[in-house]
Amino acid sequence: MLQRRGNKLNEILCELNFKKCSKEPSVYRKEVGERLVVAVYVDDLFVTGTNKDIINQFKKEMTTNFDMSDLGNLTYYLGIEVCQHEEGITLNQRRYALKILEEAGMNDCNPVHIPMETGLKLYKALKEERIDATSYRKNVGCLRYLLHTRPDLSYCVGVLSRYMQDPRTSYGAAMKKCLRYLKGTVNLGLTFGRERTRVPQLVVYSDSNHNVDPDDGKSTTGHIFYLGESPITWCSQKQDTVALSSCEAEFMVTIRIDNKSAIALTKNPVFHERSKHIHTRYHFIRECVENGQVEVVHIPGSEQKADILTKALGRNKFKEMRELIGMREIAEDDFKLRRENVG
Repeated sequence: MLQRRGNKLNEILCELNFKKCSKEPSVYRKEVGERLVVAVYVDDLFVTGTNKDIINQFKKEMTTNFDMSDLGNLTYYLGIEVCQHEEGITLNQRRYALKILEEAGMNDCNPVHIPMETGLKLYKALKEERIDATSYRKNVGCLRYLLHTRPDLSYCVGVLSRYMQDPRTSYGAAMKKCLRYLKGTVNLGLTFGRERTRVPQLVVYSDSNHNVDPDDGKSTTGHIFYLGESPITWCSQKQDTVALSSCEAEFMVTIRIDNKSAIALTKNPVFHERSKHIHTRYHFIRECVENGQVEVVHIPGSEQKADILTKALGRNKFKEMRELIGMREIAEDDFKLRRENVG
């Protein structure tokens, strides 16, 4: 039944000149002077656009094809609380965070200021005592879903995720530290401000903490994408390189890093002789720079927003970086489940 309804919905949206996103098949986009975006989740539709007139027109078109209910402005979905206001939109997962603490038995724990001790290096401690793997894996899984609105936890949760196969005592202690930090920051969330420009700039902050993993020596790379002033995606993980499909962007992508040598490699072909051992695919960014698709610029380390994604920072530095990436304390009263009609 759901599959038939899904097929019909797809047909109707295509008839209305919507195009399905190639990277996310549950998202449709329509552009006829104005822009309209529709996200599909089971039998619910989330609609946003550049003005209310095209949203209202879309709702009229859909009611002629389906028996639909208008639930008004989005306030809650999949554990994410949404607050819409004059300045923009704020996202928070407070209730989900409290549920994590409750199920972990950490409701009454003492909060801490940072999620991981500065300079802590976890490794495969095979001589340590094993801990309950099921509980550890469950906590990691729950925390990973929390990362949808909590980039400040990305590095810590990424490190804890590496030891799910055989968790030991030191990993359990690090997990408790992370949960104690969560206890004191359940009201943190992300604010997406209203863009003042018609075509906001896409900016990427990229950072790498080289050769710090005690087990394999690989680096932890972090990147955070901003559309205008708002973060739209972020990642912290061990990897060889960051893939960027800039050719699909509608405007130039600016990458901001604090490594001058890396910038030189993207711009100066003279460096080729000293870096010819590097695999060809690592020179992808250089080709994008030459084609005018990507601009790589240097920023000081104090302004590197991706720094919080690659290492465990001290208390003052961590809070500074957390604010820099756009997180703020959100009052509980801001989030109220109410059905407010659009338009």
